[in-house]
Amino acid sequence: MLDKLRDIKARYEQLTNLISQPEIIADNKQYRQLTKEHTDLGQLAHSYDEYVALQQELQSSQELASDPDEDPEIREMAQDEVSSLSAKLEDLEQSVKVLLLPKDPDDSRNTILEVRAGTGGEEAALFARDLFRMYTKYAELNRWHVSILDQSETDIGGFKEVILSIEGKDVFSRLKFEGGVHRVQRIPKTETQGRVHTSAATVAVMPEVEDVDVEIDANDIRVDVFRSSGPGGQSVNTTDSAVRITHIPTGMVVTCQNEKSQLKNKSQALKVLRARLYEHELATQQAETAQQRRSMVGSGDRSERIRTYNFPQGRVTDHRINLTLYQLESILLGNIDPLIDGLLTHHQAELLRTGEA
Repeated sequence: MLDKLRDIKARYEQLTNLISQPEIIADNKQYRQLTKEHTDLGQLAHSYDEYVALQQELQSSQELASDPDEDPEIREMAQDEVSSLSAKLEDLEQSVKVLLLPKDPDDSRNTILEVRAGTGGEEAALFARDLFRMYTKYAELNRWHVSILDQSETDIGGFKEVILSIEGKDVFSRLKFEGGVHRVQRIPKTETQGRVHTSAATVAVMPEVEDVDVEIDANDIRVDVFRSSGPGGQSVNTTDSAVRITHIPTGMVVTCQNEKSQLKNKSQALKVLRARLYEHELATQQAETAQQRRSMVGSGDRSERIRTYNFPQGRVTDHRINLTLYQLESILLGNIDPLIDGLLTHHQAELLRTGEA
């Protein structure tokens, strides 16, 4: 571990020097790449400095504590210092091990998030809207930018489907474990006998990718245009601005109709299609290497039930890590960090346990 930190410190110092060079500053692309690497290595480089300083302090205290010629009271104080510094070093080592874990290359990407009503009819559609609000509130708390790419509403205000683009710092790293089946248990407003119903909605979370990451052959897609419509068939636009793109090789279909411009809707639809194709390719690769590497926090598959929101008891349970919080109202207002932090901590612990650091 110390050798890794030493190498990182040397690279950090090299980058510090490089990014101050006029020729590097003049090259926008290279400057961005190097400053990003410099920022990424900063915490580890500082941890190395802290580690070296703590080791030096510990060595001095150990020498003082074991010096037979020293005053007994001073030796006792030095021994207390040895215990304190040893604990700090142990904590720092654990933090560094987590920082050294392999990074998901998609963590810094923006995200395409899709919410769809599952089993439960109108109640499932209303729950899909609740999840939509939860994620948009969470985005607001993190000062991320949210755009609705497409939505299909029901007559009573629920969502059959809603697709979001979320842009900001480390969006995918925070949301990537939200994919799967979210189940709700509550008494619907239309229920006259007070019975608790169970409904579900599915969430898909995909990193947003660029043209260079996923190249789409124009011959592989069919583009259809049609008139946008709202809930109950109400007309939203009087022009054929809505776009449906079919990816012929995979059969994937993406529809976007939220923009008034056909060109913008096509651009948004291609963005979603690239994300889905990228996810499909990753899923294929993971299936091929499933024997060598198992998923740490569930598969993220949309068929997997990951969380239950129980209204009568005011609780939310994440089944992957057996975490139950009696903070339902707060969580639905976007305060989902306790759930996300629990999932990330579990994921990191599993990586450390399996020796993937």
